[in-house]
Amino acid sequence: MKRFKSARHLQRFVSIHDPIANLYHFSRHSLNASEYRMLRAEAEAVWQDIAAIKLAA
Repeated sequence: MKRFKSARHLQRFVSIHDPIANLYHFSRHSLNASEYRMLRAEAEAVWQDIAAIKLAA
């Protein structure tokens, strides 16, 4: 809870942050560098689509 004023503020942050962060977490031990870069690029493209929809709405 560092730097959060209350448990409620922490929960609000985590509820928004967690689905976004999950786009970028890959099990790195099973990927080589080129596969990892490809997955990161795909995740970034998905995030750009999501962010554009949210900003336009």
